[in-house]
Amino acid sequence: MGKNSGSRYAESGVDIDKANDFVDKIKPLVAATFQRGVLTGIGGFGGLFALGGDRYKDPVLVSSTDGVGTKLKIAELCNKHDTIGIDLVAMCVNDIAVSGAKPLFFLDYLSTGSLDVEQATDVVKGIAKGCEIAKCSLVGGETAEMPGMYSAGQYDLAGFTVGIAERNEIIDGSEIRAGDKLIGLSSSGIHSNGYSLVRKVCFDELGLTVDEHIEELGATLGDELLRPTRIYTETILNVVKNFKVGGLVHITGGGFTDNIPRILPAGSKAHIYKDSWTQKPIFEFLQKKGNITTDEMYRTFNCGIGMVLVVGAKIVDDIMLQLAALGESAHVMGEISARESESVNQVEIVD
Repeated sequence: MGKNSGSRYAESGVDIDKANDFVDKIKPLVAATFQRGVLTGIGGFGGLFALGGDRYKDPVLVSSTDGVGTKLKIAELCNKHDTIGIDLVAMCVNDIAVSGAKPLFFLDYLSTGSLDVEQATDVVKGIAKGCEIAKCSLVGGETAEMPGMYSAGQYDLAGFTVGIAERNEIIDGSEIRAGDKLIGLSSSGIHSNGYSLVRKVCFDELGLTVDEHIEELGATLGDELLRPTRIYTETILNVVKNFKVGGLVHITGGGFTDNIPRILPAGSKAHIYKDSWTQKPIFEFLQKKGNITTDEMYRTFNCGIGMVLVVGAKIVDDIMLQLAALGESAHVMGEISARESESVNQVEIVD
């Protein structure tokens, strides 16, 4: 019997021995993400990371925190938990990539009613995979058992990342000008936003299950909805190393309509040509089956574009060549113009 077996704490729903077993299982997963700069292993009270080196003359740390929302409910329905961690990493590192920052390290927070070691290990496998793709280190995390807060099998996730950028190279949209072009990088699917509406349409209104094969999608509904969010960090870092990028937008909650204005200078406007790329079948499926207006689609989902670059017209062709060499499916999808007045929307979707 474990040391904690029969204890009053275990009776209340918190098993310390089980938590220790979980830490032992994930140690090799975490260690595999360590890169130069990590000074501590898993198990300490804090993760240590040394900046070191002389690559940056005036370094600025860039941080972000996020979760994956109700996409967790899809993982629960599918009983598949080894990719949701990729989403968690993606949502954080993509947010700092828009500043031109390189992610250094990542931390996670997993809370559950009662720790399922196998389930939690699968979650960390996904987080470690995401860190591998983003080339950052998983330096720590927290696993909290909170009986009474969650039903059996349920959990929640949050992620935190810190990256680094040279101060005079930070991308903030201030140099965007009329005539600049917008380049969109394809998404893998829905990514990690809009799942409350997805679940309402697919499960509440259509009565579908995650195991049903949907002909229009060429996959089961569960497989389609669990496609991991794409991580764009390496692509972005490669492009900004060679070209001057005026602005970057991670298309998350709020879609094009709410996210693009976040980086536009006053007096500017973005025109999005919606026929400049082919949307993935899942978006047409949701719009048709859910009777969702086009305006709401572009304000809720990424509609097939997960990251947008704003660049000068003269370098568009060269950047497109580099993106193709990096294996990206990229599309020149719009342009920047002067905004006639404050009453005019900053984003216009053009047929």
